Amino acid sequence: MPRPGKVMLVGAGPGDPDLLTVKAMRAIAGARVVVFDRLVGEAVLELIPAGARRIDVGKETGRHPLPQDRINALLVELAGAGEDVVRLKGGDPFIFGRGGEEADALAEAGIPFEIVPGITAASGCAAIAGIPLTHRGVAESVRLVTGHRQDDRDLDLDWSSLADPRCTLVVYMGVASAQRLAGGLRGAGLAGETPVAIIERGTTPQQRTLFSRLDTLAGDIARWQPKPPSLLIIGQVVGLAMKPSLEVLRQEAAQ
Repeated sequence: MPRPGKVMLVGAGPGDPDLLTVKAMRAIAGARVVVFDRLVGEAVLELIPAGARRIDVGKETGRHPLPQDRINALLVELAGAGEDVVRLKGGDPFIFGRGGEEADALAEAGIPFEIVPGITAASGCAAIAGIPLTHRGVAESVRLVTGHRQDDRDLDLDWSSLADPRCTLVVYMGVASAQRLAGGLRGAGLAGETPVAIIERGTTPQQRTLFSRLDTLAGDIARWQPKPPSLLIIGQVVGLAMKPSLEVLRQEAAQ
């Protein structure tokens, strides 16, 4: 029986390859087998060596070509056959990336693995859009939640705890559930005029940042049709992105 290979659970960041960590770059550059998600940026995939084997296990809402348990089994199978595997995951593996489930499966099978953290979409996309997730006197905390539930079930969050005007709420995969999100938060007391940013394909050349309000969010999304991956940022800090000084910084950064 061959000696098991090692699996690197690598955070690929929000899309811009310049935001990869040095460790992630090294892992990709030396990869022989790469298992990757749909949310890994195209420019990041271009860094995979030409001779490496690529396995696409991408998932999206309502379409699951390879279920998570099968992905877990695939990693175990590949490493069990002696292959060293780079498992590329969008953002950070342990923030809505199911990295914990994959790590559990590998540990149970006795497969050595390592976690390589990545910049999560919340911090990466917000920064590029000029939105500080926390700001003295405006937002004292941040909550990261998912707008998509396992098996596409109905969204059911603790609305009363999330409807805090002094907190920034970042919603991953929230576009499809925008109407439910807005209704739940408003029903729990969050003001309808609370600003919302919709960041489409953040940190990539295709980034589009759209500004809305909680009471018009569902209609605005229906009109604008943002493409995945898109992130919602809800809270008073979104208004800070409209300041001229931050707009100048964004323009300089793009040059």
